[in-house]
Amino acid sequence: MRLFSLAFRHRRAAFFATAFALATGLASAQTAPAYPDKPLRIMVGASPGGGTDILARVLADKLSPALKQPVVVENRPGASNTIAGELTARAPADGATLLLATNTAQAVAPHILKLKYDPLKDLQPLGLVAVMPNVLVVSASSPYRSVKDLLAAMAARPGGFKYASSGIGSTQHVGGEAFNLATGMKSVHVPYKGSSQAHIDIISGEVEMMFDSTSSAMGQIKAGKFRALAVSAPQRSPELPDVPTLAEQGVKGADVSTWYGLYVTAGTPRPAVERLSAELARSLQLPDVQARIKALGGEPGSLIGEPFAAMNRQEFEHYGQLVRAANIKAE
Repeated sequence: MRLFSLAFRHRRAAFFATAFALATGLASAQTAPAYPDKPLRIMVGASPGGGTDILARVLADKLSPALKQPVVVENRPGASNTIAGELTARAPADGATLLLATNTAQAVAPHILKLKYDPLKDLQPLGLVAVMPNVLVVSASSPYRSVKDLLAAMAARPGGFKYASSGIGSTQHVGGEAFNLATGMKSVHVPYKGSSQAHIDIISGEVEMMFDSTSSAMGQIKAGKFRALAVSAPQRSPELPDVPTLAEQGVKGADVSTWYGLYVTAGTPRPAVERLSAELARSLQLPDVQARIKALGGEPGSLIGEPFAAMNRQEFEHYGQLVRAANIKAE
């Protein structure tokens, strides 16, 4: 309920923080030893084609010429995006390994899974890339055309409905359980290794619904393969103006959005962190990057460095409370 508006709070302060990061980062880069001196990789904890992968490739295309090094995207899906997180946390602290993570791995999964790394201590936050509302989708061939239709069918078949997610502890998983909690219904969680694989079963009707991020689902919605029933945010998405929110359809307290942040291995030298933060801030101000993020139904990030780290810590506590309230456990 609060996530989609999270990126807009303290916007004035965030603007000056970004400007400061740009100025200090570029100044440091002029005096520090040459960085980077080898190719970089952006680790992604999801399969190719999903929202995280799309945004990682957008950033790679901008960071590569700016840093004068190849920047490749490496997909390591599984374990609620935490495989990629662990690989980044355990990588040499030389600034060559980045991670595009979501609140799945950074704020939700740590409360559900036993991880071999600490997302808050072993990863250095660089900046918030984007915030995307989640959207409740069904197959375009589904008979359900509203949340009311869906709830009536669920009431007629208690426990007979399934919802897909990109993995245990993902925002799709949390969104599904928040929906169950808010409506008093019970649908069965079906986890996948990524959104793109889940989409296949949604389209076929094997699984009835999914609370996917707009960044992942928008392509299928625009292609006419998904029908969007509700936006899981306080307000409608500008890219889906005809799709009402959950609250508009009588379901309150179930809003869950997905945010994406860029990280580097903790312990990376400060000049490298400042250079990466500065280039990220610059990239996020580019008109084509902003247009791409907005086309996915999201809002470009504006928090760089410590303001983003503070937001991550706040989200970690928030999702811990939600996981406990919904009694979400590893399956």
